[in-house]
Amino acid sequence: MTDYAELFRELAIPRLVGTPNHQKVREILKRELSARGFAVDEHQFTGRPARALVGVPRTISGVNLIARPVRPSAHQPVWLVAHYDSKGQPISMAIRLVGFAALVLGFVALAFAPVPAIALLVVALIIVSQNRVTDNSPGAVDNASALIAVFMTIDQLSPGTTVGVVFPDAEEFGLVGTRALAADRPDLFADAAVINLDGVDDVGRAMALLHRPGKVGAAVAAALGARRTRWLPVIVDGIALAGVSRECVTILKGNWRTMRIVHRPGDDAARVRLDGAATVAAGLARVLRAQ
Repeated sequence: MTDYAELFRELAIPRLVGTPNHQKVREILKRELSARGFAVDEHQFTGRPARALVGVPRTISGVNLIARPVRPSAHQPVWLVAHYDSKGQPISMAIRLVGFAALVLGFVALAFAPVPAIALLVVALIIVSQNRVTDNSPGAVDNASALIAVFMTIDQLSPGTTVGVVFPDAEEFGLVGTRALAADRPDLFADAAVINLDGVDDVGRAMALLHRPGKVGAAVAAALGARRTRWLPVIVDGIALAGVSRECVTILKGNWRTMRIVHRPGDDAARVRLDGAATVAAGLARVLRAQ
């Protein structure tokens, strides 16, 4: 039986793309998938990071992990997805969202109240300028907890499951891995449902971000008692995969307190009990067993 807490501690380490820890975590994931009877393929890619990030290379290379049962069906009807890279930043996700919101409000307010608008823009630009990438966050909630939730889910399914797993890379640089995967291997997701997990905390209510609504996504949202929405101010891999799949949903779980620690050194294994991961996994397993 897997000791999920121990595995979590192995995964929840700073693992910026291209670092030794990043490679170490990838090998751990391959080990765990192989132990569960999955054949693992590596999809190597190179792409351009998001322009909003400061101080990053012009191109980034990474490796997506694609895992299918050793005796797969001709097609995986459902893919479980969770990115495995992490990043740190001088400011948390919460402060960054405030900064970008202030930037938008400042531009809108220019036409009505120029002086206050300029002051707001100055503050916003100071915040946004801190959108630099570091390697000082263990990424426990973002996104080691979701990786654990995937393993918890498949451990509750029968050995003959046809569910596939994708662990994308370089999500933290602007969905570089999933954009490359959607471009190079769209056949993987044709007529399939994608369930992407990103940020699974112990606290807060689950949210179902319905990129491309469908029966599986609706069933997952119902099983988790999740609040459903078609938009959130977040960048997640479901955005890139929605265009090549039959349906696509991203499951998140947390609250404002969660957002205050994401991408910060405090996002470590010590503050996460994995209760949220277990709850999400149990709901997913109930849905997938019925497929």
